[in-house]
Amino acid sequence: MASKKLLDMLNGAIAREIQVTVQYMWQHVQWQGVKGYATKDAFESIAKQEMKHAEMIAERLYYLSDGKVVPTTKPDPIKVGKALKEMITQDVTDEKKAIDMYKGIIKMAREESDETTAFLFMEILKDEEDHHDTFTTLLEQV
Repeated sequence: MASKKLLDMLNGAIAREIQVTVQYMWQHVQWQGVKGYATKDAFESIAKQEMKHAEMIAERLYYLSDGKVVPTTKPDPIKVGKALKEMITQDVTDEKKAIDMYKGIIKMAREESDETTAFLFMEILKDEEDHHDTFTTLLEQV
């Protein structure tokens, strides 16, 4: 079984993934104007990827805890924003936080000789870096 600290980190990652899933989907729904039209598909696509991340992390958490830790259903605070620039600025910030968090989880997993969790988060980290790049690029356009 993994350490309590690693399990808590995984539950924190789930809360973050649920947060951005809802946040990006609502941003997709609320897009406005020509620039919003150009970004709506990115919001939707990334939201779906984030939901898959939440599922994968939850499965790993449940496995590592021998079914003793229930994955959280509470998201971190959701910040949709009102204007497109505000939305994307928040998304860049959230993706940067995820990148930092997931690097910490990878480090902790390796310290516990849990290469499977480290590998899982390396794959998710790659996606988060892509999301960060997408939002950073979109931010340059608004």
